[in-house]
Amino acid sequence: MNEELIDSGNLPLARKSVLPGTGFFLPDDLEEDLEDEEAAAALEGAEVAVVADPDADGLACVALLRAAYDDVAVVPEPDEEDAALEEEDLEREPSDADDTALEEPEPTPHAVALLPASPHDVEDALARVAEYGDEGVDLYVCDLCPDKYEYVEDELAAALETASRVSWYDHHQWDDEVAAAVREAGVDLVVGDSDAECSADVVYRSLEYEFDPIYEELAAVTRDHDLWLREDPRSDDLADYAYWTDPAEYVEVVRKYGADLPDWVAEFIAERRIEKEALIEQAVGRAELREVGPYTVGITYGRCSQNEVAEAMREQGADASVIVKPAGSASIRGTDEFERCHEVAGKVNGGGHPKAAGCKPDIYDDMLDYANHWTTRGAVTKRVILEAFHEVVESEDAADGDETDGDDLEAAESTKSGD
Repeated sequence: MNEELIDSGNLPLARKSVLPGTGFFLPDDLEEDLEDEEAAAALEGAEVAVVADPDADGLACVALLRAAYDDVAVVPEPDEEDAALEEEDLEREPSDADDTALEEPEPTPHAVALLPASPHDVEDALARVAEYGDEGVDLYVCDLCPDKYEYVEDELAAALETASRVSWYDHHQWDDEVAAAVREAGVDLVVGDSDAECSADVVYRSLEYEFDPIYEELAAVTRDHDLWLREDPRSDDLADYAYWTDPAEYVEVVRKYGADLPDWVAEFIAERRIEKEALIEQAVGRAELREVGPYTVGITYGRCSQNEVAEAMREQGADASVIVKPAGSASIRGTDEFERCHEVAGKVNGGGHPKAAGCKPDIYDDMLDYANHWTTRGAVTKRVILEAFHEVVESEDAADGDETDGDDLEAAESTKSGD
């Protein structure tokens, strides 16, 4: 295939907005081989392995762990960032890989090794720790939650045989049975309140280590974005920087600078935001509002920053928002009026928080399905997610009806007793 056909770097913005990144079209085997090599290089000689979501929250957990283990700091020089300004926008989603070229991994000097993972492939990262980690390595899993225990059961068992101990720190909505099974396997699982803590908060309070105040502030600013509080403008900078730069670089920069990113990073973020804002505008322009029971659901399609698009739909009157991505996945965002996003996502192969969740409906059997997805701007995906909304709302109505019936019965019995 002509590489120019899958290189979205030079596409007009309107076309780039509706197509996935170059990495989406690369064979899974190629990506898996590269990830194997990177994991082997990172774990060679490492005392600690950290499997973490490569967003700002997951990477803050890695920064905290490297501080606690007094790991070497390797901060990039500002001039190394100049070339990155010209790189293509990254789609850091489980099924939508980077537009950047694949490169051979380089050995890392870190005693605390980072293995980035998404909720959809955490089992692969655990398997790599079992295969490439040194006997007796400390293993931490951060900011990740398996939907079902059987998804990670075998790989976690293998990792437990290699590691001296396994700690799992998270703040997502865990199924009680999954949490119990993980703990019974021998894992120290700590799950924070998803309405009050991010995963970095959980790590900060769980480690027996006296952190520099810079890390307490880092966790607080990370929480501001991860819980969508948006009270500290620095939190958007952290989220964007984590999204656009290499995970290893992000960890080392926040270890040195904390939440107050240096000027050269601010310049990098400002440059990238020009295109980010344009892609947001494209997605917002496609937004539709649908009525689902008593709720208004905003729904759109595009390669974009989902939180800002969801906020724009909220301002248009949406109680919940759905952003369908070209790679087939979708982000679901709620408000104070709708706090059941994780239930909606759970019906379409996903999960998350009451106000923030993600999913990828199991509806793509071949490339023709994806072609239809791109040309119809996610019509099938939108339909199945809206159907999931209807199911959740109907179950809510049924529950309310049962409570009302119970109240009526109690009132009737009280009246009868009075007679």
